[in-house]
Amino acid sequence: MHRTYSILIIVLTLMITSQIYGKDIPFTQEDRDRLIRLETKIEAIDQRIGSVEQNVNQRIDDMNQRIDDLRGEMNDLKTFMLWGFGILFGGMAVLMTVVIWDRRTALSPVIRRNKELEERVETVFKEYAKIEPKFAKILKAVGLM
Repeated sequence: MHRTYSILIIVLTLMITSQIYGKDIPFTQEDRDRLIRLETKIEAIDQRIGSVEQNVNQRIDDMNQRIDDLRGEMNDLKTFMLWGFGILFGGMAVLMTVVIWDRRTALSPVIRRNKELEERVETVFKEYAKIEPKFAKILKAVGLM
């Protein structure tokens, strides 16, 4: 008897536990609709992410194009500045050359005239020294005669 009670308790325990764990969760039409809505929302989110990704890629491409344009403009500006400085320094060199040439040209008649005057003064001193012996001694002491 004791054995039958034990078997009966075991059988009842198995039946209760199988009912507890074996309970089916019903999958209703509402659950299916909910899953379908969830899938459509996920697809919409995927599309939004795709469009955002395309927008970001487009912006990056636009930014790269702007950078390339700026790089080209900087190269043009650099070339312009180099030409400008070249022309400026070339003009300065030409101006300095003209100034030096002009001074030489302007000074050569003055130098010639100065030599002529020196020769005349020397002639006058020598002629006067012939008349005045003291002046002749002074000229000899200085080394002009």
